[in-house]
Amino acid sequence: MNILVAYYSETGNTRKTAEAIFTGIQHTRKKLLPIDQVEDPGNYDLIFCGFPVHNHSVPAKMTHFLQAIPQGKKIALFATHGSLRGGEKAISAFYAALSLTGGRTILGTFGCRGQVKFQLLEEWIEKPQERSWALEAQSAHGHPDLVDLEDARAFADLMLHAAEHMHGAGKKP
Repeated sequence: MNILVAYYSETGNTRKTAEAIFTGIQHTRKKLLPIDQVEDPGNYDLIFCGFPVHNHSVPAKMTHFLQAIPQGKKIALFATHGSLRGGEKAISAFYAALSLTGGRTILGTFGCRGQVKFQLLEEWIEKPQERSWALEAQSAHGHPDLVDLEDARAFADLMLHAAEHMHGAGKKP
C-alpha cells in the first residue's frame, strides 16, 4: 500500500499533527508532504488529508486538494482547531470536508486542538459574536500537546488497519 500524509498548515499545528500521523504509520511506502508539493494524489492508495479549521470550515487550498483526489481513493481526514474536541465548530468543518469528497471512501476523521494565533484571538475577543469562541480558543495554548500527538499516531494505525481490511483493499480494479 502506498500512503500519503498531505497537509496544509499555517501556524505549524497541522504540520506537527501530520508528522505524528506519519510516524504512526508502520509501513515502508509512505510520504509526508505539504499539499502544494503533492504532484499526483492518484499515485496513493490511502491519503491522510490535514488542515486547520477556518471559520468552521475547510481552507480554500484544502478544498481544491480534496477535489483533485481521484474517485475511489481512501481518505482519512484530520484537522486542528482552537475549539474543544468534539465541539460544534470543529465538527462542522469535517462535514464541510465530507461534502467535498463524494466518490471517495472516507475511513475516519481526527480532530485535535491547536494553538490559535494571538492576533486572531485579540481581534475576535472584541467581537460579540466571536467572544465565546475566542475565550474557549485561549485554552488551546500549547496544543497540539504530547497527548494530542499520541492520539494522532493511534489514529494513523487505526486508519491503516481499516484500509487494509476493507473489502477489496489492495486489489486493482
